[in-house]
Amino acid sequence: MNVQGNRKWWVLGALAIGILAVSLDMTILNLALPILARDLQATNGQLQWFADAYNLLFAAALLPAGLLGDRLGRKKILITGLIVFGAASVMCAYSGSTWELITGRAILGLGAALLVPLSMSIIPVLFSEKERPRAIAVWMMANAFGIPLGPIVGGWLLDNYWWGSVFLINVPLVLVALFAVTWLLPESRNERSGRVDFIGILSSSFGLVGVTYGVIEVGEKGWGSSVTLSMIIAGFLALAVFIVWERHNSQPLIDPSLFRSPSFTWGTILATLLSFSMYGVLFVTPQYFQAVEGADALSAGLRLLPLVGGLLIGSQLADFFQLRFGGRKTIMLGFFALGVGLVIGAQTGANSGYGFTSMWLTVVGLGIGIALPAAMDAAMSPLSTDQSGVGSALIMALRQVGGTMGVAILGTVLSTRYRATLDTVKLPSEVAEAVKRNVSAGAAVARQVNSTQLLDSVRSAFIHGMNVVLWVCGGMAIVGIALTLVFLQQRTVAKSEPETKYSNIGE
Repeated sequence: MNVQGNRKWWVLGALAIGILAVSLDMTILNLALPILARDLQATNGQLQWFADAYNLLFAAALLPAGLLGDRLGRKKILITGLIVFGAASVMCAYSGSTWELITGRAILGLGAALLVPLSMSIIPVLFSEKERPRAIAVWMMANAFGIPLGPIVGGWLLDNYWWGSVFLINVPLVLVALFAVTWLLPESRNERSGRVDFIGILSSSFGLVGVTYGVIEVGEKGWGSSVTLSMIIAGFLALAVFIVWERHNSQPLIDPSLFRSPSFTWGTILATLLSFSMYGVLFVTPQYFQAVEGADALSAGLRLLPLVGGLLIGSQLADFFQLRFGGRKTIMLGFFALGVGLVIGAQTGANSGYGFTSMWLTVVGLGIGIALPAAMDAAMSPLSTDQSGVGSALIMALRQVGGTMGVAILGTVLSTRYRATLDTVKLPSEVAEAVKRNVSAGAAVARQVNSTQLLDSVRSAFIHGMNVVLWVCGGMAIVGIALTLVFLQQRTVAKSEPETKYSNIGE
């Protein structure tokens, strides 16, 4: 079977629909947590595990999923991932207890881990060097659209249906993607597959779980927790064992020669830096909209649309800039725009309106939209068809860790500056502790005691913390420019369509 003409774009569209289901699931759950706490009588710890079970299985299964795709067939694993994700969505929707829902969320994470890297690994298999930046941009947009759509769709569903509907929304998306992938996508695999690297799978999975779990716990217990630090250290030690093992194993899970490619190494690092900053922005802005500007969850999702608009425009510009100026200059330009937007956002004051916020969010989205497709294209360009599955999984694993670290580190920065700036001197100790917990709790307490002065203090303290977070993210943008300039080699995409090994992939 050959994939020619527009058919491969239909395949990509089907994969994008599947990715949209995954990205929706990452944000749509947050709105349902208060209802789940009531209907399932869930504790705060169980509410946290509704999200963490997904994240941990997702992190653990990424690299093995890429390996299975390369060895067994990418189409087979994609179809398996879609089936698992759809079935787990139904299981979550009809869960009758907290542990049923936690189990369903864990299986959802497994399905996402099978789906996300394998959908990306198809891009270097199907698309030529000229087409690849545009294909990556389409894939990235499907991922980005779930960010604001989650609160928007979730808010509407929860207003009109029961909480299980936020999971059932995945099912029609999965069915469309499953039908299209089954009929349109040809099979591809690494024909030179050898024995399975079990030590590599176990060490990488444990390492990613340890680091992910540790940084998740940082957000709850802080950096001083011995359990948190132990898990992070154990995770990094396992990853160190994984790296040493891979360098000496004759048939490694990940070919160490990939890291001899500056394009793969630095493209992956730059994409991770972008994820760090993007997740940081997405962590603080919904809280700002709800606690400071008084928006509900649905309105907060709608107010993120300028970010997505910037991403859309930026992704189109990225394709144009890469063709004209090459990937290196495109990435630097994207990081520059990102930094400018973040610096403007860091000037937010108590009287700044949504017009100001929408402006800097648009610029931030524009910068990410320009830089991220170019960085991922740089990382994927050295991948052969044999390496595309596990190579794509490695890129996604590092981006996942970067995003999780971003939320943990920047969340700590926000919390520290928020508490340090609050004026709680005249408050009773119990009230002061409640106000210091987070901005939502602080605003709720201020309204309960009917104190305008306290509410102003809570909002000002949060804005100060948010501005510091945006400055840190702006610093990451400067680091990204420097790394691109020093380490990433210039690579200009050919302007004429070459004949490549990607145009025809047999079953």
